[in-house]
Amino acid sequence: MMEGIAALAAAIWLYLVLARGRFWLCSERDGGESKTLSSWPSVTVVIPARNEADGIAETIRSLLRQDYAGALTITLVDDDSNDGTADVARQTAAALNGSERLQVIDGRPLPRGWTGKLWAVKQGVEAARSTDNPPDYLLLSDADIVYAPEVLGGLVARAVSHRLVLTSLMVKLRCQSLAERSLIPAFIFFFQMLYPFPWVNKPGGTTAAAAGGCMLVRSDALKAAGGIDAIRNALIDDCSLAKLLKAQGPIWLSLTERVHSSRPYPEFGDIRRMVSRSAYAQLRYSPLLLAGTVVGMAVSYLAPPLLALFASGPARWLGLLAWGLMALAFLPTLRLYGRSALWGLALPAIALCYMLFTLDSALQFARGKGGLWKGRVQALEP
Repeated sequence: MMEGIAALAAAIWLYLVLARGRFWLCSERDGGESKTLSSWPSVTVVIPARNEADGIAETIRSLLRQDYAGALTITLVDDDSNDGTADVARQTAAALNGSERLQVIDGRPLPRGWTGKLWAVKQGVEAARSTDNPPDYLLLSDADIVYAPEVLGGLVARAVSHRLVLTSLMVKLRCQSLAERSLIPAFIFFFQMLYPFPWVNKPGGTTAAAAGGCMLVRSDALKAAGGIDAIRNALIDDCSLAKLLKAQGPIWLSLTERVHSSRPYPEFGDIRRMVSRSAYAQLRYSPLLLAGTVVGMAVSYLAPPLLALFASGPARWLGLLAWGLMALAFLPTLRLYGRSALWGLALPAIALCYMLFTLDSALQFARGKGGLWKGRVQALEP
């Protein structure tokens, strides 16, 4: 029995390391784009914002300071904030003499069948398109994202040169508190495992994913795909949008160190809530898929160290092999976040936390609180 589990765990990690798109190497990076376009398309940044006063100023500043040769405007949708988000955004733009480039609109009441973020995005897209000069591209950005000055030019240059309908960056998440240092690198690692970036970036491939904090979308492609309405109730809106748009043309997703999120996760509970919001939605609200995920994670992550420490003979050696491969695979992501390689040995314990977060996500859905975000329950019955 133990030898069979050990062999299965080792086989899983051999497959992940050798045959799953080399996801773990973190090789898909931004930068190096040629910036010699003959003309630069117009871009409107659409930012849905609900109680984002703490971070919105830094986001607006970074966008207004973009070194971009084309027309650039910002549309912020104030989604019923009560903390002065809109005022902070206006004051920040005024301080940089950028008021004419910022449009702030008050969000309309949330209709049934929509998640709050996507309803706000839809309103922002509509507002951008209703101007005298509708944009060629839409940069869908979260309200806590901070951009280096050269980022937009690089995104647009890549999108135009490769005729991409969606160009997305997995932004660098904050990694300062103990909770963040313990769990955030693994979040990026697991995302890459689920959606190997080389497979995402393969034209004609079936794997589609994006990172919702930073998504440059070709406006006509979004319209042809049915617009934001087509994914109106998606909790995992970024990957849903990627799947929708990949049917229209090639997409691209990469890691970056030039864009970061300022959103803090000071406590372990903050990360739990972030993961629990959408983990069960990823499993399509299926108890069967939930059970299979728990068993699969137990075999893949928990069995190897237990076998290595407490078994004997072939089971121990296979457990050591799986644990070693696991730590090796985690190493490039740890380097990306400046963490010690020793954290690789702790990946089983970290995975256990994510397993519990996934179970909590299912529990919250059963209690009628699925998809809870800033006071809204957004998970709908499938």
